[in-house]
Amino acid sequence: MLRPLLAAAVLVLSAAPATAEVVARTADSFTLRYAAGAEVAPEDIGPSLTDLPKWWDSAHTYSGSAANLSLDLTPGGCWCEKLADGTDFDHGRTVSIAPDGFVFNAPFGPLRGKTTKAELTVTWPGANRGWTPTWTMVVEGPGTGAMADGVDAVMGAGYQRWLHYLESAEAPSV
Repeated sequence: MLRPLLAAAVLVLSAAPATAEVVARTADSFTLRYAAGAEVAPEDIGPSLTDLPKWWDSAHTYSGSAANLSLDLTPGGCWCEKLADGTDFDHGRTVSIAPDGFVFNAPFGPLRGKTTKAELTVTWPGANRGWTPTWTMVVEGPGTGAMADGVDAVMGAGYQRWLHYLESAEAPSV
C-alpha cells in the first residue's frame, strides 16, 4: 500500500505545475504569462491552436459558439469569428511563424480599439521530460492596465482549455 502512495506522490511532485500570472502592470500596460510543462510533441502545437472550436470557451465569443472561430497560421492570417450576419470579426492576426513559436497581433474582443499593442506570443521551450507550452501576452494603451485582471481571467482559462486539448486531444468538458 505504501508503494502506490509513494509512486503517486513522486508523480505529483515531478509534474510541472502551470503558472498563470500578471507578470507586469502599469496604468497603461500589462503582461500576462501562462506556462506548464507537458509531454507533447512540438509538431502538435500549431494544429491544436488552429482547432479553436474544440477548446475555446463559447461563452467568450460574440456569436455564442466556438464553432464559429477559425485561425489561419500563415503570416497575415486571421484569428476570426463568423458572426450571424455572415461577416467575419477579426480578433487578431498571425504576425510571424518560427520553428519555436508564433506571434499574433491579438487585440481580442474588448481590447480592440483600446490598445497600441496587443501581442500574444506562443512558444514551447524544452523541459525535462517534454516541453513548456507558453503564452505571453503584452498589452499597451491608455488605461489598459485596469483591464489586466479581466483579460487574465479569459486568457488564463483559454490557456488551460488549450493545454488540456493539446495534452489529451479531447475537448475540455466545461
